[in-house]
Amino acid sequence: MNKRKSNPRNHQQRKINPKQNPRRNSSKHEDFQTVEGRHAVRESILAGTRKVREVNMSEGLDSGSIIDDIINLAHELRIPLRKHSKSKFKSMTTTESAQGVQAICDPLPDLGIEDLIEGTDNPFILVLDGITDPRNLGSIIRSGECAGVTGILLPRHRSARITPTVSKTAQGAIEHVPIASTTGIPKALTRLKELGVWTVGMDMSADSDIFDLRIVNEPLALVLGSEGKGLGRLTRERCDLTVKIPLFGITESLNVGAAAAIGCFEIARQRLTKVKR
Repeated sequence: MNKRKSNPRNHQQRKINPKQNPRRNSSKHEDFQTVEGRHAVRESILAGTRKVREVNMSEGLDSGSIIDDIINLAHELRIPLRKHSKSKFKSMTTTESAQGVQAICDPLPDLGIEDLIEGTDNPFILVLDGITDPRNLGSIIRSGECAGVTGILLPRHRSARITPTVSKTAQGAIEHVPIASTTGIPKALTRLKELGVWTVGMDMSADSDIFDLRIVNEPLALVLGSEGKGLGRLTRERCDLTVKIPLFGITESLNVGAAAAIGCFEIARQRLTKVKR
């Protein structure tokens, strides 16, 4: 059993109205969200961010620590646990490999920009402008959470949404970092400035290197653009400054997921270094 303990008060299970049976409505994202993959399902239960309505499993799963955790947590928290034939389970899932486990959950909290600032001493926000590949988005969320990002901001349009693929790729990180949405990134950057947050865009055409950034101990938002085009013109213009990752090889650019990981951990490194001084 995983050593982390869930807070039972975060997981009090209400009786489900038969008309709102999660299996019947699991495809309706406005009512419920599905989480697939062993790590992602376990984290959805442990985090207590939202109610887990039920857990579905495929028959014939090999026993392992994560599967045992999920089963024990479901029993402990009285979350309905249902087993299905392999063919039935496959028909219920949407990711390429759900690893035999699926959770039906309430939607993640609907947050705005101010929610990412409130109650945070030194915000470190990741702003993603137009990431359209779900796996890229999931990977970036996972890297950001590991680097200590305190919030993530996504546009409501022209961007990948939080889907089972994103959740699975993020390995459950979406349960641990607040994710807000906004109608437009340029306008959101203006609002962040009003709230006292420095906005730093990552752009390969920038003159300054991210390693020379000197404002990491201030409230900060790191802004990344889309996979192919990078930062849009308006987004770039609204940033307080732009920085680049210096490249020393022949290849001209990095995948946005790699760039996000480098950027987030460089800011984390600088913050940690300054704290130790």
